[in-house]
Amino acid sequence: MDDLQIEPQEVNRRLAAGEPLVLLDVRELWEHQLCRLEGAMAVPMQELPARVEWLEGAGEVVVYCHHGIRSVDAAAWLRQQGVEKARSMTGGIDRWSREIDPSIPRY
Repeated sequence: MDDLQIEPQEVNRRLAAGEPLVLLDVRELWEHQLCRLEGAMAVPMQELPARVEWLEGAGEVVVYCHHGIRSVDAAAWLRQQGVEKARSMTGGIDRWSREIDPSIPRY
């Protein structure tokens, strides 16, 4: 699983190019309400098992959380469930805020 993670810069480049990526925010709903990437679907970690079916065949799924720890676990689990193109955004939304879009609040 060497390709389990994806850098925020790569996600940004691909989004800017109009590539179809599913952005999956696995933080708690209160965290998603504080800040999020535009177009991201909020599915907290504990809800993933009940909602994994809608991700099957979704193409590339970029999972993110606060710092990238929960999202690595979620992306690995999603791959085990057959979502082969699930990847975790390294450093989470905190790194995105620091390196890509400082208008996104840090917490």
